[in-house]
Amino acid sequence: MNIVVCVKYVPDATADRKFEDDNTVDRVGVDGLLSELDEYAVEQALQFREKREGEEITVTALTVGPEKAVDAVRKALQMGADSGVHVVDDAIAGSDYIATSLVLAKAVEKIKADAGADLVVCGMASTDASGSVVPAMLAERLGLPQVTLASVVESQGDQVRIKRDNEGSTEVIGATLPIVLSVTDQSGEARYPSFKGIMAAKKKGLETWSLSDLGVDAGEVGLSVAWSQVEDTTARPPRTAGEIVTDEDGSGATALVDFLASKKFI
Repeated sequence: MNIVVCVKYVPDATADRKFEDDNTVDRVGVDGLLSELDEYAVEQALQFREKREGEEITVTALTVGPEKAVDAVRKALQMGADSGVHVVDDAIAGSDYIATSLVLAKAVEKIKADAGADLVVCGMASTDASGSVVPAMLAERLGLPQVTLASVVESQGDQVRIKRDNEGSTEVIGATLPIVLSVTDQSGEARYPSFKGIMAAKKKGLETWSLSDLGVDAGEVGLSVAWSQVEDTTARPPRTAGEIVTDEDGSGATALVDFLASKKFI
């Protein structure tokens, strides 16, 4: 059995993030890291393997992105994934969810042809875009059942059961492998890479594929065919000193209400 876990390289939220001239997110000139929400997907893939002692199960980390995106795969390998695949091609830049799901699906199909893919695991969303739609699109393209937004994952044989928490209820959903599974940040704390894991990751296989390796035409991806585009951006203004409301003559409450009303907070 082979588990494919999709991971994304995202700009560090604490870094000085910015946009390119075409209003796409700069993913090259800023510090980045493995999306925190995808760490939970890696964790669940590893737990799935660990709970099935005696079975031959491999975990392959898959990412699509610029050259630096390989760091997301390396982090997954350090956590315990067995191998990695990085799809990198200049034509992919600016791709929307639809094009991204296409590239991911073609990569999963190639992995499936080479080694099999019984379970595809994703995070609930990426921390940069927060769309939460790629797992469903990926399942549709692969022709697989989707079991999404799992807070608890249980499995036995080829059966998988999840719990999905809603605002006022909890759903229990079952499915038969192969499936596409997405997990939330409530599914279990993601492990930290150990020193042993970091050293072992250096010897693990990591393949780099282009669009041509997947049989994807460059005209099917990229900003030019995206269904939505950002037309304009405005830099965040620098922080200014706050306004202090004094209450020396008993008018502080009125001044505070007037201030909140002027900002449309009340």
